[in-house]
Amino acid sequence: MRHNLTLLMMIAAVLLAGCGKKAQPTGLTEKEATEFLYQYMPLGDSVDYTEEYFQECVHYAFLARQEMPWGKSIPEREFKHFVVPPRVNNENLDRFRATYYNELKERVKDLSLADAALEVNHWCHEHVNYKGSDSRTSAPMATVKTSWGRCGEESTLLVTALRTVGIPARQVYTPRWAHCDDNHAWVEAYVDGGWHFMGACEPEPVLDLGWFNEPASRALLLHTRVFGDYQGPEEVISKNKNYTEINVISNYAKTAINTIHVVDADNKPVPDIDVEFKIYNYAEYCTVVTKKTDINGQTQLTTGLGSMMAYACKDGRFGFEVFNAAEDNEVTIVLNHEEGMAEQLVYDITAPAPDAKMPEVTAAAREENDRRIAQEDALRNAYIAQCKDAQEQLNANTGNKSLGALYKKTWGNYQTIADFAKYAEGKGDLNKAVIILKTLSDKDLRDVNLEVLIDHYDFWTDPSPYICGPRVSNEILVPYRKPFSNYFDDAQAKSFLEQPERLVDWVRDNIEINDELNPQRIPIAPTGVLKAHAADRHSRDIFFVAMARSLGIAAQINPVNGNVQYLVGDNESQWKNAVFEDSSSANTGIGYLDIHYQPTEALPDPKYYSNFSIKKFDGQHFHLLSYDAQDPGIDDGMNLSSFGHTPLEPGYYILTGGTRLSNGNVLAFSQFFTIKEGATTPIELILREPKNETNVIGKMEEHLHFTDVTGEEREIAGPKGYLLAFLDQGHEPTTHAMQDIVTFANQFNQTGIPLFFLFDNKQEYDKFQLKSFTPLPETVTMGYSDAKMKEKIINNLNIKGNSLPIFVIVNANNDAVFASEGYTIGLASQLLKTFVDL
Repeated sequence: MRHNLTLLMMIAAVLLAGCGKKAQPTGLTEKEATEFLYQYMPLGDSVDYTEEYFQECVHYAFLARQEMPWGKSIPEREFKHFVVPPRVNNENLDRFRATYYNELKERVKDLSLADAALEVNHWCHEHVNYKGSDSRTSAPMATVKTSWGRCGEESTLLVTALRTVGIPARQVYTPRWAHCDDNHAWVEAYVDGGWHFMGACEPEPVLDLGWFNEPASRALLLHTRVFGDYQGPEEVISKNKNYTEINVISNYAKTAINTIHVVDADNKPVPDIDVEFKIYNYAEYCTVVTKKTDINGQTQLTTGLGSMMAYACKDGRFGFEVFNAAEDNEVTIVLNHEEGMAEQLVYDITAPAPDAKMPEVTAAAREENDRRIAQEDALRNAYIAQCKDAQEQLNANTGNKSLGALYKKTWGNYQTIADFAKYAEGKGDLNKAVIILKTLSDKDLRDVNLEVLIDHYDFWTDPSPYICGPRVSNEILVPYRKPFSNYFDDAQAKSFLEQPERLVDWVRDNIEINDELNPQRIPIAPTGVLKAHAADRHSRDIFFVAMARSLGIAAQINPVNGNVQYLVGDNESQWKNAVFEDSSSANTGIGYLDIHYQPTEALPDPKYYSNFSIKKFDGQHFHLLSYDAQDPGIDDGMNLSSFGHTPLEPGYYILTGGTRLSNGNVLAFSQFFTIKEGATTPIELILREPKNETNVIGKMEEHLHFTDVTGEEREIAGPKGYLLAFLDQGHEPTTHAMQDIVTFANQFNQTGIPLFFLFDNKQEYDKFQLKSFTPLPETVTMGYSDAKMKEKIINNLNIKGNSLPIFVIVNANNDAVFASEGYTIGLASQLLKTFVDL
C-alpha cells in the first residue's frame, strides 16, 4: 500500500509528458494548461478533485480568453499564472466558473478592462459584505450563499470572479499588521499592463483605492503566492513544488533591504539555515517569512520601515535579534541560546510611519459609486431577509428547540439543514441529527452539504462529539464514514477499538509522510489520504482522528497544543497522545504553570492573544499554544483569570506580553521558563506601561453640538470628559472597532464616560444599525455630525481624515488627549486606558 504514492506520481508523469516542451506559436493550449495545473498542484488537489473538474476550470479560462474583449491582450505569463489556476489560497474548490461565467460575462462584456475589474467588484459587493469569522476559508460559492465573509473569503471570491472573466488577479496578504493586531487580504488585478489593487467586496470609483491605503503604507511585509514556477519582476521570497511566494511591499510602502548574518558561538558563518522573520502581533512574535542563508551565512529581505525579529536555530542552539529597518539594515544573529536558559527580553517595537498615496476621485464619481453601493446593499439585504424569513418558518414548524436555534445560524444554507432534519425524521431519530449538527461550527452550518451529514448519520456509533463529530480541524468536510467504517474487516476493526495504539501503528506503517508535496499545508481530505496512502503530517493527523471516530474511538487534535489524542476509558481527562514518528509528543506527564499579575485599573484582567501569549520549544521552533475564549461564540482569547493552575507538558517555554500604544508601537517583555513534571512553575506577567503617554494633542471648542437620531439638538460634553467618534456604515475598520467596544461594554459602562457616535447622514446610520453591534455601552449616544465641525476638529488635531472611524478623547479641560484614525485592533483597551488618566 505504501507504493500508492509512487503510482500517483507515475500517473502525473504521464499527464505531464509535454510540460517540458516549448509552447507552440499559437500559445498555451487547454491540454498544456491542464498539465500545468497537475504539475504544480498540491497532493490534496490531485486526490480530492477529479481531472474533469480541472479540465472544466481550464475550459472556462480559455472561453473567457476567447470571448472577453481584453482576452487576447493578456500576456501569456499572466494568463497562465493568474487566470488558469482555480485555487486562490486554502479554500475548498468549487464550480464557480461554470456557475457564474455567463452572469458575469453579461455585466462586463462591453466595458474597458479597468471598468470591468471595478464592475466585478460591484457584483461581489452585491452578494457579499464583510463580517469576521473563524480562520477556515469558505469556498467562493459558499461565501455567496452566506452573503458575508471575512477578508480572506471576500478576496478569494473576488480573485475567483475576476479570473472567471479572464482578468488576471491575485490575493495580496499582510500576514500580520505592524501597527495593530490582526492581518488583512485584498486583491490586485492586472489591468493595462500593471497590477492595481482593490478592497474585495468594497468597490470604489477607481482602482488603487481602499480604506487600507494608509494601513498598507505602514506594513512590514505584503506577499502573494503565485501558482507554479513564476518568473516575474517581483522579489521572490521562496519557491517550492507548488508555488512562488513574492514580496510586493515596495508597491505600497517605503522599504529597506535588510541583510541578516547568522554565526555560531565561535562567530563562524552558518550556511543553509532557516531564518524566520517575525512581526509582533497578537502578543507574539509571529513568523511571516522563512528564508535560507547562503554559503556565507547571509540572507536578505525587503521590508517596511519598522521593527521585526529575526530568529534562527541549529542543533538546539538558537539566536534572535530585533531590528528596526528604518535604522539598522545589517543584523547579526548569534546562535548562543539553548533550552533551559532563564532569560528576560525587553524590546521597544516600532511600527512604520504612515505614508499613504491616495488617487483622485471626482465628486460625481463618488456620488455614483455611493448610489450603486446603496442599491447593492438593498439587494443583498433583501436576500438576507429572505433567508431569515425561511429560517423563522422552519423554526416555527419544528418542535425541537435545539434545531430551531441551529436554523438561525445557517444563513443561506438553511435548506440543507432542513433536508437533513427531514431525512432524520424519516429514519425515526431527529435527536441524533441535532447532536451531529451541534458538533459543527457556525461556519460549518453555513456551508456543510447534505451528503456529509447523511453519511455521518447513517454510520453513527456514539453521541460523544469526539466520535460523532464530522469536523476534526480545518479540512474540507467529506463523507468519509461509510468507506472508513467498511475499510477493515471485523476482527481488525475490533482490535483497533480495544487497543487504539494499534491504529496508531497502522497509520504509521501505511501512510507515507511527505510535507514537500503540500507546502501550503492545505489539508487533504481524509478520503484523499486513504486514496494516496500519503500525506503531510497535519493531514495525517486529521486522517487518524477521522478513522478512529469511524471505528468508534474517541479522538481529537488537542486545541491547545495540537497533539493528536485518543481517549482511554470513559473519563475525558484520560487522553493519550498518538505518537507516530518521534517522541516530541510522547506521554511524559504534566507540570503546572501559575501566572501572577498585578491588576491595574486600565487592565484588570489581561487577555490571551491581546495582551500575552505562551509558546513551547520543540528543539527547533517555538510553537504558539492556543487558549481560546471558553464561550464558543466569542472569537477571542481567554482572560488570565480563567487560567488558574495551568497544566502543561514538561518542556521549555516563552511567555510574551506587550502594551500596544496609540501610535502602533509596542512595549514588549518576554521571559523563558521551564516546566518540570509534577512541579509548579510560578511566573510574573509583566505588561510594561508607557511614561506619560497621555499628552495634549490639541484644544477642542467648547459647547459643541450635534443632532441625535431623534432629531433633538444635544451638546457634546461630560463631567470628566468624553469620547467623540466619527463612524461610517460599518466598513471593515469600523466593524472591527465596534466589535472590540462591544466586547468591553461593561468596562465602558463602569467608567461613566459618555460616548458620542456620529454619522455623516441618516443613510450611513441606518446601514450601521443593520450590522447589529450589540450590546454597545449604555453610555453611547448616536447622531449626525455637522460637516464643518468635523472638518474643523480634523484640522485642529492634525488628523489626516482619510479613513474612518475617527476616535477622539477629550478631558474635562477640553484638551484632546487621544486620537485614532482608521484600522486599529485593540482600540477598546487603548480607550479604556486613556479614560483612567482623565
